[in-house]
Amino acid sequence: MNNSILSGYCPRTNTHTYNIVENLQVTVTETFNPFNMPLDSLFSMAARINKKRSFLFVSKVLGKHIPVNPFTPLLSGAALGLLLYQEMNKDTADTREMEELLNKAVHGLIHPDQAEAAYHDLLSAQLILPHPVVFIGFAETATALGHSMFNMFAAGASYIHTTREDIPELESVVSFEEEHSHAVDHLCYALNPGLLSGTEPIILVDDEITTGNTAINTIRDIHSKFPRQEYVVASILDWRTGKNIQTYNDLEQELGIRITSLCLLQGSIEVTGTPLLRAGEDQGAVLSAEVPVVTTYVQDGLERLLVSSRDSYGEINDAPYVKYSGRFGLESRNHQEIDQGVTRIAAQLRELREGPRALVMGVGEFMYLPMRIAAEMGEDVFYQSSTRSPIHPERRADYGVHSARAYPSAGDPEITNFIYNVDPGQYDDIFVLIEREVPQQRIEPMTDILKKLASYKVHLIVLSPKEPEVEDAAK
Repeated sequence: MNNSILSGYCPRTNTHTYNIVENLQVTVTETFNPFNMPLDSLFSMAARINKKRSFLFVSKVLGKHIPVNPFTPLLSGAALGLLLYQEMNKDTADTREMEELLNKAVHGLIHPDQAEAAYHDLLSAQLILPHPVVFIGFAETATALGHSMFNMFAAGASYIHTTREDIPELESVVSFEEEHSHAVDHLCYALNPGLLSGTEPIILVDDEITTGNTAINTIRDIHSKFPRQEYVVASILDWRTGKNIQTYNDLEQELGIRITSLCLLQGSIEVTGTPLLRAGEDQGAVLSAEVPVVTTYVQDGLERLLVSSRDSYGEINDAPYVKYSGRFGLESRNHQEIDQGVTRIAAQLRELREGPRALVMGVGEFMYLPMRIAAEMGEDVFYQSSTRSPIHPERRADYGVHSARAYPSAGDPEITNFIYNVDPGQYDDIFVLIEREVPQQRIEPMTDILKKLASYKVHLIVLSPKEPEVEDAAK
């Protein structure tokens, strides 16, 4: 049995203390930082409105809470893919080539202006793992991270991400809970029932591992239905220590499996204090006059899936999903179709730009395709996604969330979503990409906020044509 990060690394400890807000302090001790990445290149800190966990590592390389160069989060997943390739080929891989690619990836993550060149260099390697694997990305934050990791491999890989969507017509192949989250239930709708039924290693992808309980819950559920010998847990950050690491070891012994852990940074965290906070919008940035909102239905050639979702009110949305978003399962052979669709959409959206500086936004779990599209929309395009995570905003240079805007989710009005770190006039054009059409009255709370933030125009981009060609899920 083996529960390892990378072999041959001699850890050294560095300690950093973050005074997040009054009565909340977090001390981080590095125990594994093989690429000597500065912590402030990976994250900043903020206070979270959550009784289960009072703080948040606000990632600078994920494209969720902070607008980033879209190649940065794509490169994050690709870098994890390199670590996986190195781990699975440690006896045969060209060490020099791997070191060169990893150095390019790390350099691109530390220096965002180099992320695009590094990402293309990594993709051009056309890596293939020694045997097939299945990637599972955790919703909502790691759906794009898992997809970009999967996208590193030219063949022999499959991918699916978990979801909080309720799709009554489909049966979830695995179900588990994320215990510290404000939205705990995870479902997994694989159109191919054989996706998890083999013996391939399962690669679980999350942006951050704190206790490891989410991965343990997932492994237990998968292993009870589709047993196999090898699991890999990949993340940008890994904060497991002591008892949590031992829990992985105990699970290995109990189930007769091997769990390998991969990450860019590992350490421990110590929390002092309990802040008294509530979710709310900051008052530091005055909203500007409203700009127009224009809705565009794009023609992309991607297949659609005709299944209905149900929100917490029991209302049904019959609009089709994009089949290859990652929610329903993908294989390496789907890369080309996705690439072509992304290029077609990006070309259409480039023509809609009216100013030099643009923000492209994904919504909730729908992150990867908007991220890829943003990466092909030209210069001075930034990317981020809305989120359901409630975070306390403060306007301080050393704090991770400067502004917050709250609104009811278009997909499920009972859920509050947030847009962070976007100020009035920061972008000329704001493009919001949604996977499927929703009633206008449901999207208006979001667009009402955005049209006071953009300088020129808000573009609501619906990735479902008005008269789509759809494929029935039963086929």
